[in-house]
Order: sequence, then structure tokens, then C-alpha cells
Amino acid sequence: MIRKAKAVWQGTGRDGTGHLSSESGVLAETPYSFKTRFENEKGTNPEELIAAAHAGCFTMALAFGLQLAGFTPTELSTEAAVTLDPEGKGFKISKSALTLRAKVPNLDDAGFARIAGEAEKNCPVSKVLNATITLDAKLT
Repeated sequence: MIRKAKAVWQGTGRDGTGHLSSESGVLAETPYSFKTRFENEKGTNPEELIAAAHAGCFTMALAFGLQLAGFTPTELSTEAAVTLDPEGKGFKISKSALTLRAKVPNLDDAGFARIAGEAEKNCPVSKVLNATITLDAKLT
């Protein structure tokens, strides 16, 4: 399976602008720029998209793990916070912090922690990130 997205950029790194589009059409010429990445201008940035991908991937992996263990979650809510740090003349994604709050009937804390930990390790986005990945998982 191959999934595709496209970036188009015009101008310099600091003063230029670009847009992102995905094959599915969910992103359709979505703007991004220096200001959307390093300031708070409206638009998106690669780190936000990686955070969304990591949160979505992990949450789905957890749903499958819970299903295999015989549990049906009422709700799984995951936030991923991706950290972009300076490195040499550029930057690197140094961390993705997953914060999970879940409602899973009839599951104890130890079982939940085990299944959530396995989901984090086996999520394809976790595997592709060359960063420290943390997981804060709690039942509510």
C-alpha cells in the first residue's frame, strides 16, 4: 500500500510559501510557510501533520490491540505533541509525546498499560520516527 501527498513551495525558506495536498483530497492546497511552522500564522506545518499521523496511528493500533484482548473501548482520545529542536544548521524532531485518555470497561490498569505499550511500539508511525517517543496513558 502506498499513500501519497505533495508539497509545492515558491520562494525562499523564510519568505516563501507553499501548499500541501494529499491523494485523498483531505489536504487540498493547504497553506504552509515559515510563519505557520515557526510562528502562529494560520495554516499547517509538517510537525502538526506528523503529530496527527502519530495520534491517529497509535489510537487505531490500540483499538486493534484491545479488540484482540477481548475489550471494546468506549472512547480512546490521544494527543501527540511533536517537538522540533535545533540541530546544527537545521532542525530535528526530537520527541513525540503521546497523551492518551481512555474509557475501557472491565480492563485494569496493568492490562491497559501493557496493551497501550504494545500499541505504541507496533504503530507504524512510531516505527518510522527517529525520535524519542513517550506515552502517557491513563484510564478515566
